[in-house]
Amino acid sequence: MKYVIDSSQRRAAYQQLYLQLREDIVGGIYTFGEKLPSKRTVAEEVGVSTVTVEHAYALLCDEGYAEARERSGFFVVFRTEEGFAAPSRPAVFHPVPHSRTDASPEFPLSVLTKTMRSVMADYQQRILERSPNCGTMELREAIRKYLARSRGIAADCEQIVIGSGSEYLYGLIVELLGRDRTYAIESPSYKKIEQVYCAAGVSLLPLPLGNDGIESRALWDAQAQVLHISPYRSFPSGVTASASKRHEYLRWAHSGERFIIEDDFESEFSLSKKAEETLFSHTEHDNVIYMNTFSKTLSPSFRIGYMVLPHRLVAPFKERLGFYSCTVPTYMQFVLSALLENGDFERHINRVRRKKRKELLGK
Repeated sequence: MKYVIDSSQRRAAYQQLYLQLREDIVGGIYTFGEKLPSKRTVAEEVGVSTVTVEHAYALLCDEGYAEARERSGFFVVFRTEEGFAAPSRPAVFHPVPHSRTDASPEFPLSVLTKTMRSVMADYQQRILERSPNCGTMELREAIRKYLARSRGIAADCEQIVIGSGSEYLYGLIVELLGRDRTYAIESPSYKKIEQVYCAAGVSLLPLPLGNDGIESRALWDAQAQVLHISPYRSFPSGVTASASKRHEYLRWAHSGERFIIEDDFESEFSLSKKAEETLFSHTEHDNVIYMNTFSKTLSPSFRIGYMVLPHRLVAPFKERLGFYSCTVPTYMQFVLSALLENGDFERHINRVRRKKRKELLGK
């Protein structure tokens, strides 16, 4: 067994093992339906405890690469074949019990006011200056580092664009990619996604959702060049795309030189033991636009969102849309960058996730 644990890495042993197992599953070393080696076998050959292996296998199950079967072990449920048949059983949705615009879990007001006073004292006259068009360097750098440590996204500051919420950014994406393309969306999907695209006058194609994401037949038959998805808890259906489906989306995009818009709304509050995987971090073809906002994690009143462009779109964005002024006040950008840099934002996220886990266990 070729798995090796590097003690010099900051990443925990179970996470290292998980990543190596995942690579073999995606690479076809372990195929769909195949049983994974027993925890004891892996522990003995790698030189780790069975608890470490158990944690690694739990992550594989959380992410949809494997499943545990009572008294039988762990089996691969990740599919690698292209365009496999859609499930025959009807989709069963678990609707999200709130609107995307509902109030976010309460961010401590005392922390926010303290940060706002600190920013005014530290930045003084700079809070009155006009923001650079794509956002202040302070906020873009803070987001870059946050995405690297929490989402596995490696990006440069020049790829990050700040804007006042997701709807504004949807409009910029249409201007960037063009109105002559056909845009596919999930059905059902967040109503404002459809409204923005219709208002922009683009050809829109709704694709039906199944239990684990867009139905395969509909996806591969779609004559679209752009796919807009919410892989984590798509609103209002509550469907989260499986690992197999996420990789299928990437294969679809690569097969026709297409683009994916990954709308990662609210994924920070996932109850998984690790952050939800992003398509942006997995693509090898520079064809995913990653989007997120702070509307749910902090407050809808912040109206701060961002997108991370693939490298190939950075220059076209500057050329075609670089004249647009940033729509987020400089002061609020400094406040948010401080919350990201001093750890208050992630402490809030972890606090909410712990509370949700306790509530789930209490049911």
